[in-house]
Amino acid sequence: MMEPLFLKPVFKERIWGGKALKNEFGYSIPFDKTGECWAISAHPNGPSIVENGPFAGVAMDTLWKEHPELFGNPKEEVFPLLTKILDANMDLSVQVHPDDAYAEANENGELGKTECWYIIDCKEDADMIFGHNAKTKEELIQQINEGNWNDLLRRVKIKAGDFFYVPSGTIHALCEGTLVLETQQSSDTTYRVYDYDRKDDQGNLRDLHLDKAIEVTTVQHQVTGSQPSIEVKENVQITRFVESDFFSVYKWDVRGLSSFSYKDQYLLCSVIKGEGTLSYQGERYSLRKGTHFIIPVGLGEFSVDGDCELIVSHP
Repeated sequence: MMEPLFLKPVFKERIWGGKALKNEFGYSIPFDKTGECWAISAHPNGPSIVENGPFAGVAMDTLWKEHPELFGNPKEEVFPLLTKILDANMDLSVQVHPDDAYAEANENGELGKTECWYIIDCKEDADMIFGHNAKTKEELIQQINEGNWNDLLRRVKIKAGDFFYVPSGTIHALCEGTLVLETQQSSDTTYRVYDYDRKDDQGNLRDLHLDKAIEVTTVQHQVTGSQPSIEVKENVQITRFVESDFFSVYKWDVRGLSSFSYKDQYLLCSVIKGEGTLSYQGERYSLRKGTHFIIPVGLGEFSVDGDCELIVSHP
């Protein structure tokens, strides 16, 4: 029988991580500085494991290769998306990601990395780095070489519930006190531009990747505002944040019994608030904050009942 695929996340230690993934989501985190929860992943650096049904114990990258029917028999060789929750307990490094063409040529065939952020929570008066002020590549290089970060980097105020689309080529950094759900291309390629001269536990500065970063940075910065659209159905409000070449991302605000039907599209689903029950053909599955699952292609109609919020995406 076809059923939703519930997933066991993978956790990553990061110099900027903390304990919010434990405190906010109840995860059993393996590190004091746990920065990333790879919630829905088929990336070789951290594939999720299916927890239920006939595929229990199977890693997502294996499932993609051996059971393409679950995903509509796609043409892509690799699962295209990756869902993370990030605990920015400290400022992340200022970074930029390549596009598909550059990554394929320079990173052993890796995908590029366009991503987007839903701000789950953040401290009061929080901000983030989003773009730069250089008018030309020459100005970008000069400002980087001179360490003129205050003039170069653009800062944007953020609050819980904000959404940001971050195309490849965009200089960016999450800042201290931010909890974010990230939907991205399935890539682990990051070019660091600046890391506040921080040292790791061994007293070493972290590597920067300035040549590649300068090559891939979009100049001038392109402002890419999200234009959300809202659809209200029975007991659910669906906000569509973005529909791009790489992914579409939605928020479902469920307030009671709500029915859904997606016959031709698999969905990546993450519960970010509240709890409820997913029902499909008489089977009931418990949902709570921090639950992640995939709705396979062909599942058809299912319902969610409860008081919960989900971030949902598909390619």
